[in-house]
Amino acid sequence: MKNTQRGFALLVAIIFMSVMLTFGLALGSLAYKQQVLASSAVESQQAFYAADAALECALYYDQQQNLFAYPASDPAPAVPAITCDGIPAISSTETWSASQFTVTNRVQLDSNKHCADVTVYKPPPGTGTTYIFSQGYDVSCSTVASPSGARFAARGLKVHY
Repeated sequence: MKNTQRGFALLVAIIFMSVMLTFGLALGSLAYKQQVLASSAVESQQAFYAADAALECALYYDQQQNLFAYPASDPAPAVPAITCDGIPAISSTETWSASQFTVTNRVQLDSNKHCADVTVYKPPPGTGTTYIFSQGYDVSCSTVASPSGARFAARGLKVHY
């Protein structure tokens, strides 16, 4: 008489281990994706806070110090530069036309751990709306200037009045 039940326990063990292995790999993949999402949320939050801090600096300098007042002519020798977090802007550029004065400042924040670009669009007095755009980054300004393949988060805010 031939025994047809041989190897059945081995087959059940292999199927059980395959199911457990699949379950473990699925959980590992899910945990990895959750960790990537959590770290990108932190980077995004840091970029948002950098944009917010730079925007607040620009608002202060525009509304309290009148730094970005529309000039009667092109002010090329004296580009308005803001100071945020106790550090002067590392770069400032301006363009002037009869309809708009545009100033862009790049500022370092949090001991150069984060960076932000702030652009102020100022119309002649009584003719339009002032726009301020702030783009924050979760990395230093040197990384933003020459990324060399670096990945970083950027978040922006705008205000107009």
